[in-house]
Amino acid sequence: MNIKLNRPLCFFDIESTGINIVEDRIIEISLLKVHPNDKQEIKTWLVNPEQPIPFESTVLHGITDKDVVNKPTFRMIAKYVLNIIKNSDLAGYNSNRFDIPLLAEELLRAGCFFNIKDYNTIDVQAIFHKMEPRNLTAAYKYYCDKDLTKAHSAEKDTIATYEILQAQLLKYKNLKNDVTSLNDFCSYRNTADVVGYILINKNGDEIFNFGKYKGKKVVDIFKTDPSYYSWIQNAKFPLYTKKILTELKLKYSC
Repeated sequence: MNIKLNRPLCFFDIESTGINIVEDRIIEISLLKVHPNDKQEIKTWLVNPEQPIPFESTVLHGITDKDVVNKPTFRMIAKYVLNIIKNSDLAGYNSNRFDIPLLAEELLRAGCFFNIKDYNTIDVQAIFHKMEPRNLTAAYKYYCDKDLTKAHSAEKDTIATYEILQAQLLKYKNLKNDVTSLNDFCSYRNTADVVGYILINKNGDEIFNFGKYKGKKVVDIFKTDPSYYSWIQNAKFPLYTKKILTELKLKYSC
């Protein structure tokens, strides 16, 4: 592989019931683990989301309620998924904005500890959009000169993403081929949580990125409006965002 690896890099892709991080669920997940010695292993699960799959979602990925009725729930496979990505870094297509936040939510919902700070993340879409703004199918055609004939199959998308990253590293000589540098290149903003509700400004302060206190420092709002923390904890926010705010609350209360 063209990228320099100090530890495994897990490429992954998720198909889901929708795009709402809080309310939607994983229905397929595929993980391609690439080791520093180039050894590769791939694992794919169909997952019972324990809720109906909307027709609009089925049109995209072709997975129906009937396909997943007898499949394991995410809670049943969560520890296996976590064990695969443990002590690795993460890579995907649009993964920083969708796949990682949804995976974090599902893992926390299943009672598994997940901390994004333990991982470098490479978003192949971020590289593509900064270099050649298009989508996954176009990226695969552009970089690999291949047609992605079955887009929105998690396994095919995962393998295609892996191939695209290798081609990007060959094409763009200014891209450093180590995970830390690519992690920095893929970042659009510095976030405290995986969704981007809590940002970190240039001074290193956590600030809200939504609602009536957008742009305000979290520590200041904890002091002036302590009920805001309780409101967030009881509202429909991602579990990971709630977790980060709890950690900040404990940090600043000390």
